[in-house]
Amino acid sequence: MAELGMVPHLRRSNSSVCKTRRLQHLFGNSTKDQGRCPDPYPLHGSVLEQENLSSWVPQNIKKKECVYFVESSKLSDAGKVVCECGHTRQQHLEEATRPHTLQGKDWDPKKHVQEMPTDAFGDIVFKGLGQKVGKYVRLSQDTPPSVIYHLMTQYWGLDVPSLLISVTGGAKDFNMKPRLKSVFRRGLVKVAQTTGAWIITGGSHVGVMKQVGEAVRDFTLSSCHDEGDVVTVGIATWGTVHNREGLIHPSGGFPAEYVVDEEGQGCLSCLDSNHSHFILVDDGTHGRYGVEIPLRTKLEKFVSEQTKERGGVAIKIPVVCVVLEGGPGTLHTIYNAITNGTPCVVVEGSGRVADVIAQVAGLPVSEITISRVQEKLSLFFQETFETLSESRIVEWTKKIQDIVRRRQLLTIFREGKDGQQDVDVAILQALLKASRSHDCLGHENWDHQLKLAVAWNRVDIARSEIFSGERQWKPSELHPVMMAALISNKPEFVKLFLENGVRLKEFVTWDTLLSLYQHLDPSCLFHSKLQKVLAEEPGRPAGGPTVPRVQMHHVAQVLRELLGDFTQPLYPRPRTGDRPRLLLPVPNMKLNMQGVSLRSLHKRSSGHVVFTMDPVRDLLIWAIVQSRRELAEIIWAQSQDCIAAALACNKMLKELSKEEEDTDSLEQMLALADEFEHRAIGVFTECHRKDEERAQKLLTRVSEAWGRTTCLQLALEAKDMKFVSHGGIQAFLTKVWWGQLCVDNGLWRVILCMLAFPLLCTSFVSFREKKLQARRGVLRFRAFFSAPVVIFHLNILSYFAFLCLFAYVLMVDFQPAPSWCECLIYFWLFSLVCEELRQLFYDPDELGLLKVALLYFSDFWNKLDVGAILLFVAGLTCRLIPGLLYPGRIILSLDFIMFCLRLMHIFTVSKTLGPKIIIVKRMMKDVFFFLFLLAVWVVSFGVAKQAILIHNESRVDWIFRGVVYQSYLTIFGQMPAYIDGVNFSLDQCSPNGTDPYKPKCPESDAVRHEPAFPEWLTVILLCLYLLFTNILLLNLLIAMFNYTFQQVQEHTDQIWKFQRHDLIEEYHGRPPAPPPFILLNHLHLFVKRMVLKVPAKRHKQLKSKLEKNEEAALLSWEIYLKENYLQNQRYQQKQRPEQQIQDIGEKVNTVVDLLEMEGRKRSSSLEQRLASLEAQVAQTSRALHWVMKALRDSGFGSEEGLPTLAPQKASEGQDSELDGRQKAEDVGDSHHVNARHLLYPHSHVTRFPVPNEKVPWEMEFLIYDPPFYTDDRKDNGLVDPMGNAPEALASISYNTVDGPTDRRSFHGLYVVQDGLPLNPMGRTGLRGRGSLCRFGPNHTLQPVITRWRRNQDGAICRKGIKKMLEVLVVRPPRSESWALPGGSREPGEILPRKLKQVLRREFWSSFQNLLIQGTEVYKGYVDDPRNTDNAWIETVALSIHFPDQSDMDLKRLNSHLHTCDPGMSVQWQVVDKRIPLYANHKTILQKVAALFGAFY
Repeated sequence: MAELGMVPHLRRSNSSVCKTRRLQHLFGNSTKDQGRCPDPYPLHGSVLEQENLSSWVPQNIKKKECVYFVESSKLSDAGKVVCECGHTRQQHLEEATRPHTLQGKDWDPKKHVQEMPTDAFGDIVFKGLGQKVGKYVRLSQDTPPSVIYHLMTQYWGLDVPSLLISVTGGAKDFNMKPRLKSVFRRGLVKVAQTTGAWIITGGSHVGVMKQVGEAVRDFTLSSCHDEGDVVTVGIATWGTVHNREGLIHPSGGFPAEYVVDEEGQGCLSCLDSNHSHFILVDDGTHGRYGVEIPLRTKLEKFVSEQTKERGGVAIKIPVVCVVLEGGPGTLHTIYNAITNGTPCVVVEGSGRVADVIAQVAGLPVSEITISRVQEKLSLFFQETFETLSESRIVEWTKKIQDIVRRRQLLTIFREGKDGQQDVDVAILQALLKASRSHDCLGHENWDHQLKLAVAWNRVDIARSEIFSGERQWKPSELHPVMMAALISNKPEFVKLFLENGVRLKEFVTWDTLLSLYQHLDPSCLFHSKLQKVLAEEPGRPAGGPTVPRVQMHHVAQVLRELLGDFTQPLYPRPRTGDRPRLLLPVPNMKLNMQGVSLRSLHKRSSGHVVFTMDPVRDLLIWAIVQSRRELAEIIWAQSQDCIAAALACNKMLKELSKEEEDTDSLEQMLALADEFEHRAIGVFTECHRKDEERAQKLLTRVSEAWGRTTCLQLALEAKDMKFVSHGGIQAFLTKVWWGQLCVDNGLWRVILCMLAFPLLCTSFVSFREKKLQARRGVLRFRAFFSAPVVIFHLNILSYFAFLCLFAYVLMVDFQPAPSWCECLIYFWLFSLVCEELRQLFYDPDELGLLKVALLYFSDFWNKLDVGAILLFVAGLTCRLIPGLLYPGRIILSLDFIMFCLRLMHIFTVSKTLGPKIIIVKRMMKDVFFFLFLLAVWVVSFGVAKQAILIHNESRVDWIFRGVVYQSYLTIFGQMPAYIDGVNFSLDQCSPNGTDPYKPKCPESDAVRHEPAFPEWLTVILLCLYLLFTNILLLNLLIAMFNYTFQQVQEHTDQIWKFQRHDLIEEYHGRPPAPPPFILLNHLHLFVKRMVLKVPAKRHKQLKSKLEKNEEAALLSWEIYLKENYLQNQRYQQKQRPEQQIQDIGEKVNTVVDLLEMEGRKRSSSLEQRLASLEAQVAQTSRALHWVMKALRDSGFGSEEGLPTLAPQKASEGQDSELDGRQKAEDVGDSHHVNARHLLYPHSHVTRFPVPNEKVPWEMEFLIYDPPFYTDDRKDNGLVDPMGNAPEALASISYNTVDGPTDRRSFHGLYVVQDGLPLNPMGRTGLRGRGSLCRFGPNHTLQPVITRWRRNQDGAICRKGIKKMLEVLVVRPPRSESWALPGGSREPGEILPRKLKQVLRREFWSSFQNLLIQGTEVYKGYVDDPRNTDNAWIETVALSIHFPDQSDMDLKRLNSHLHTCDPGMSVQWQVVDKRIPLYANHKTILQKVAALFGAFY
């Protein structure tokens, strides 16, 4: 199967599929993840079934089998004859043992091993080690990594990792210090769990793999289920797995049982049971280790090239190598990782290779000599040191030098040293350190580091490593990662970005909001409600295949359902002519917020609703609808209309909780709703303490941001009883209740003034307003009788009068013809009907008649009023019909009961009776549940009793009496006289049931006139019945009443205060006159509404619109007090005992760390002094040597008795880092480095390892035996001959001009040995000319074309005080690095080839003149990876600078730039030390910057 090119972008996993269940429930499989590339393999449904895996794996994944048996000279461990592949004859296929076309030939794995469909895959269970199920697959070593990655992410359901941790080291068991082992295990699992990383190991139950497995096991045992599993992938060799036969299942093992048998494994190894996934690499052999290493390397490289995208931010998956212990193979792995740019973390103290590298990592490369490495090997490889050859030690020295040379990729974890405490921090710091070393511009590098930190969800790393003050971040640079942090729910990062300058009013744009709602968590309820709205979109074609994109008016529709119809839509519906994508006429319009004032984006116009955009509100809503607690709290702290915001959040959460089916989500929503109610109470308390009047304005202020509603209205709609029962709100309601009267007026004064209103002309009652207090006119009467408290008591008097008159008519004056009293009752009731109609049609919020009616009938007392009125109408209808006079009176009598029940609502205003009425209402519910249980016993006993005593009773009324009525009365002590036969008498009953006034007689003996029914049975039934009803059920009812009383009593005050508002609001908006005089007010209202068309408005005391300046000042005051509240909350948090204990613990740890650091500083200071002393002694020793030598040469003294001075050795165990040694390294590591890379570029040739000290030709190197390599180039006419035959090389003349070829070196004459020139800089580890054209020097030209970097105004940009340069660079095809436009030249040409490729031909002659005028900045040897012992590159670098932007040559140059090859790029780059340029070119560029005094 061909390697898949599109697999890198596949990112669907089981977890993401599970989150879309609500979506799929609505739309089936039509929905697709936005931005996801199509899958190359069909996936059916959201769950990948075993059948799909069983069919896909054999088609795409192969194994390897030996198809020809060739007997080996070696026997197996059991003494059996085996094939060269290591398998016995019986383990081969049948055709492998038959005569074969390859018979007689040597065994060749390329010919004798063939691929065929794999037969081992599925689920793996370790027998006897728990029920943990893992995944495994056997695959060929030639399997493309893209196929493996697809298997892991699509069929195994693994999420795309944010980090890949490759753990390598010792393949045998080794000992680690207990503390180091604990620190390593804890840190490794922590970094994997917090970042969502994959851990890749060898998968065996030995060595470092065992350590990783035990770390995962310890984490699994100690963690809760919500923390998730750690993905641990073991990549092992199939042929070395012990008991692998149990894994072979051609159709898949679901599950396959694997037995761990360490005692019988021999030279093989068992799989580790603590790994979650196994990739078993097969090459067709048995018992050969290391087969998996190439495939593991390819897979890690492939994964590192994938991109993980979340929230619009994409990062390449980083890879880090963690090293414990290890041998030669581990060193090779580290070397390859460092060479490929993979950072490595070496754990010091784990042993062998890890300790060798850790010991020399702090030394300059020049001090890492063969002797020093040999010394370390003898210390840490005591058992195997004697077997190491000299060439092996040289190779190790060279690799260790190359590893240490790239210090930016090497991190040594020293437990308890250098402030390092955790492995996880060391791993992440290593990745960031490696990221900083990448050659790219500064801001790109920092952006990449920040993206990594966000992807890992490690805000501690971001604070300490990225936001450390080294770089000043612009707010706009943080917007992409802010978006990612919001979408991926990382509140700590959101808080960090807000602290570092992100302003929400600049961050939140209309497109940002759209993107946020399009990335809603698919598992949240709001997402499913939004999808329903999209499905019901009017413009969507029926049965359309796709779901329309989310627009903000869709969001507004769902939000209005949550907030209530009394609010206005928060986001507008697009008007005709608007773009369908953006809902505002201006693209990318920012949702601005000037200071603390709310700025409307649209003003009121005809037919258009005012709406206000507030970025904090919009983000808060987005977080709340997903129940993201921490995120919502952080955003709420930024809000300005904070009380309304908290109450609105509470309302939305409570509405969502009504539809939430998941219990955990439901509890989270309710807990978050309570939290926001407490926040609203806390802020309002602060406001009320400071200024009661201002606080009451906050309650009734119309909030444009929240749909033109008020805080009080939101609290009432959300049933926030705690908030409404707050003393400040109750004081406000009391103020409204008393109207313009002072609240300290006694109620008896008010009642007296109602009865004797001339008292109003006196000072008997007081008013709040001074003008009313001073005046004695009509205004005083109007203010008194319009007060809700007066209207209420007038209505009570009126209602009592109505009930008294109604009772009088029913009992005394109910004549066939209606009397005047009865007519007055009818008129009175008509006024009540008019008042109910007024309440029904009262619509100050313009909700519409249907919604107002639903709101009206949602109130129980309104239902009771309507029922009483309808029943009265029914009674009145019957009363007016002469034949139905008496039924009419009965109906009216029942209706009188309903009117009396209405008194309960009137008395809810009483602080004494109100709570008791609430308790009675709650107890009524208990009675209904009790009656259901009682009915079971009553009916069961009644039917049994009736059937035993009475035979065939046919009268329905007497059946009801016997079954229900008598059974019910029995509970209260009225026993049936004949049930026990003692008081049996035939005179009290009718024998045949013919007497309608007597019950039918029970079963009896007609002769003896005695009862014939079983008396003992009826008595037992009666006793049981009374036992269960009187004792059990009645006591249950009492217990239920007691529980309800206790439960309600705790909150009765809150409930009463909450319900008190409804009564106050009702009488606040009620006409002042009581019935029946209220008809005058109704007539006035009718004229006002119907004739004059004056719209209804809510009273200003309950809903007021403030002026902009007043509103801004009020909100500023609210924000100030909100900050006080949050500060008090933080203070209270710190005062908690648990928090104080934690703070004390942190302080103690800080003190301990400071003491340890002080000790280390003293130790370091002592070490530095000793090192300085050693250096001085060494210098003195050299001086003495020189003096003695000079004296001896001058004839003073003799050889005899010459004192011998021991050479100074570097102190052992020095662990100092790069500080003071970096300069020494720069001086000591002066030999060419790139020319000694072990792997020659673009070939499979490996150089002979040449350590630093063996580079000069003068140094003796007896074992030096480099290979000879000369590339076969296509341009044979322009290159020297291949091979090292003297005849072929005899025609070449060195150190002179050889025809068109200049073979002279800038460094003088070079040595020619055996017909081949020697590199003047020393050994390289490779003979021949490699891929270069010529033996000896290969001359190149590097033009450095620069200009000053200028801003839009034409001024030269500066970095500090230095000017900034721009350089012309090119990027060759398939290269990530840029280069100067130079290189080799054709014979007789001046311009280099690369420059010709980016310049038009007509400009070549002009540029030649520029080259002639250029300034030489460098001439000499170039440390190039292509250099060999016999061929090397030398260059001349010329600076061509354009100081003036109006220079004609510069303009012509820019106009003639072009690329012949579409894959080649050319552009001007800013000169910076992190410019992505080849290393030797950067050195030249640095010289040019120094020439002009420019920034570098």
